[in-house]
Amino acid sequence: MSIFSKLAEKSWLTPSAVSDVQDRSVGPAAKTALSMFMGTLTSMLLLFAVGYRMRMAQPDWQPIDDPSLLWFNTALLVLAGLLMQAAKNAATGSHIKGVRNYLSMAGVLTLAFLVGQYAAWGELRDSGLYDPRSPAAAFFVLLTGLHALHLVGGLLVWARATWRAWQGIEVKRIRLSVELCTAYWHFLLLVWLVFFTLLLLT
Repeated sequence: MSIFSKLAEKSWLTPSAVSDVQDRSVGPAAKTALSMFMGTLTSMLLLFAVGYRMRMAQPDWQPIDDPSLLWFNTALLVLAGLLMQAAKNAATGSHIKGVRNYLSMAGVLTLAFLVGQYAAWGELRDSGLYDPRSPAAAFFVLLTGLHALHLVGGLLVWARATWRAWQGIEVKRIRLSVELCTAYWHFLLLVWLVFFTLLLLT
């Protein structure tokens, strides 16, 4: 086929070519936006962590026993992060079945983590140690609640990516979403490990 024939076909205007151009332009912008969001969120959460440590130094601080369920919940979130990484690896290798399965399992474990966090609040309340006026209890609810809220936001993006994966869409069209979800899950896992360590120090 001559070069003139290729030009006449306008192959650069085919749907696949247009999609590739869009992916190359949208990808860096989306990753930059996520990085900026996580940077801003890190600053905010760091302030809460510093405030928590400063409040612990006050004489009226009464420590509480953290619910033992937090250990199990932490294991769930670690596994969810590992499965997200597996989904990303599958997307890189264009294995749609792996993307579907790993994304689904990661989401289920994340939902289980959120249910477990709610159960931990109930465990704290039922123990008789919870007092709304207690700074330690208030910070416990604040830190775990903030983390859970941002995890719910991530699940909205996860749900869309998972739905598209099960609809039989090409892997390359959801690869960016999987990569962003994985980065966000790893970030929130790190945030939770910091918060969990702080809670154990009380």
